[in-house]
Amino acid sequence: MAKEDEKRDQYERDFPYGKVKFEIYGEEMIEKIVNSSGNSGRIYLPPEWIGTKVKVVKC
Repeated sequence: MAKEDEKRDQYERDFPYGKVKFEIYGEEMIEKIVNSSGNSGRIYLPPEWIGTKVKVVKC
C-alpha cells in the first residue's frame, strides 16, 4: 500500500493540476468548442473526415 501512495504522491507532484502532455501525430487538426446536445455534447467535423479515425483531447 505504501508504494501505491508514493506513486500517487509523485504523480500529483509531477502533474499538480491534473493535466498531462500528449504528443500526437496526424494529418490535420481542428480546434472547436463542444456544444450542448440533450444530455451530451457535440462537435461537428468536416464531411471529408467521415470514415476516418479521430481522437479528442480535452484541454
